[in-house]
Amino acid sequence: MARHCTHLDQIHNVTPSGDGCQECLEIGDTWVHLRLCLECGHVGCCDSSKNKHATKHFHATSHPIIQSFQPGEDWRWCYVDKLIF
Repeated sequence: MARHCTHLDQIHNVTPSGDGCQECLEIGDTWVHLRLCLECGHVGCCDSSKNKHATKHFHATSHPIIQSFQPGEDWRWCYVDKLIF
């Protein structure tokens, strides 16, 4: 595991794709928490949610860094380096 994220150059100033998980809203499902892709702005549900759309987005796109999209939280996670920061 890396000691620091090696993908910081892939963080962009993004516009969130919506106020909720796009895929869950499309299928009429719910989520636990939301995550924001810092490369493209996709909003997806977290791994505690049954659909895990944020992680599925990473596997489909290889966009490495997400940020919590929960009010009051500002942490980030790099899927590739397996690092929270």
